[in-house]
Amino acid sequence: MRKIVLIALVAVIGLSFKPSTKEKSIKWMTFEQAVAAQKKTPKKIMMDAYTVWCGPCKMLDKNTFTNPDLIDYVNKNFYAVKFNAEGNDVVKFKGQTYTNPNFDASKTGRNSQHQLSQALGVSAYPTILFLDEKADVITPVIGYRTAQELELYLKFFNENKHREITTKESWEKYSSEFKPSFTK
Repeated sequence: MRKIVLIALVAVIGLSFKPSTKEKSIKWMTFEQAVAAQKKTPKKIMMDAYTVWCGPCKMLDKNTFTNPDLIDYVNKNFYAVKFNAEGNDVVKFKGQTYTNPNFDASKTGRNSQHQLSQALGVSAYPTILFLDEKADVITPVIGYRTAQELELYLKFFNENKHREITTKESWEKYSSEFKPSFTK
């Protein structure tokens, strides 16, 4: 009996020290949820406009959006939106309804572009859109970015540097002097 109690006690203690298998992740929301959240607590929106067939989009998910420093920074400072730019969602935004009338559910690759993607100026995938606190587009950032490369944009827009750095020369100076702090 003593042996059974000892084994049970060791098992309970061992389980209590088991590391958490739940990883931190970006708190993704829909575009409509982000716009509604802005009304309560104003923050900028970081929107990942992706497609299901896009290799660099998948690399963003696997390599960039899993970086712990990036996750913490985005969750604290932005509303993060994941939007299938060729999907079939119905989105209501600023008095308009956006759909994808030419969406073909039988396609596994490229599909037609969603009307919201067109309205926001998405021209390639992936595109990370930055929107201000009133859900107006600041700018798109096109293409794959590592966490450290995306950090430059996250901090640039979060700190409102885009209001003072308005020329190509001032941008080049800012970006060349920027020292990333996110872990690799």
